[in-house]
Parts: sequence; structure tokens; C-alpha cells
Amino acid sequence: MKSKIQNYYKLLKDQIAKFGDIKFTGQIVFLIIVLLVTWSGINAIQSNYSLQQQVSRIQQENQVAQLENSTIALQNQYYKSQQYLDLSARQNFGLAKPGETELLVPKNVALSYTSSPPNYSPPNLTTSTIKSQSNYLTWIDFFLHRSQ
Repeated sequence: MKSKIQNYYKLLKDQIAKFGDIKFTGQIVFLIIVLLVTWSGINAIQSNYSLQQQVSRIQQENQVAQLENSTIALQNQYYKSQQYLDLSARQNFGLAKPGETELLVPKNVALSYTSSPPNYSPPNLTTSTIKSQSNYLTWIDFFLHRSQ
């Protein structure tokens, strides 16, 4: 047992003696500097990547805002156009251009020429028909093709 301790002590003494050699110490210092520069470079790359993502997101938001602005500008141009004013006068005030005649058709006559939509009634769901079960059991039923 004592010899093992003496062997470890001798190995430790040899390792410490290596630090007295300027070449070995220089290599260790160089290795530490390389690791620090690499770590700093990785951090710079990561921060540049996150900043680039932010720039890209802001540019996309800017493009969306520009598209919204151009859409609003086009709507404003349409609202100022003579075509919109004519349609608005016809719909809201019942006005017509000179020479046009307006036909008023009773509602029951107009509806007699239309087809009725198919009868659709949404399913009547009450609390008694809705089964409350855990998500886990629902997935098991789905995978085992069980109907509810």
C-alpha cells in the first residue's frame, strides 16, 4: 500500500516537473489560448445567427406592413373612383343614371325563381351524448379503430 502511494507521489512529482520545462508550459498556454479563441468565435457566430434571424423577421414584418399600406392605398383610390360612387349611389340611395329604368320585383316573385337549399340540420349535441374520456383513451380507440 505504501509503495502505491509512493508511486503516485513520484508520478505527480514528474508531472509537476514537466511544468518547469518551458516548451511544455508554452504548449499548454497555447492550447488554452486556442480554446478561448475558439469559444469566443463560436459565441460570435451564435450571436450573429440570432441577430440575423431578428433582422429577417423584422424585414418580413416590414414587407407585410408595406403590402398592407399599398392595399389600403388601392382601396382609397377605389373609394374615390367614379365607379364606386355610382355603385354606392345605386345601392344606398336607389339612384340611377339618366336613361336607365329601375324595375322593382316583389320578394315572393323573385324567390319563386330560386331553388331552395337542401334541408340541413346540425346534429343536436347535448351533454348526455358527449362522452368525456381522457385523451389517452381517445387515442387508443382511434388506433384500434373503435367507433364511439
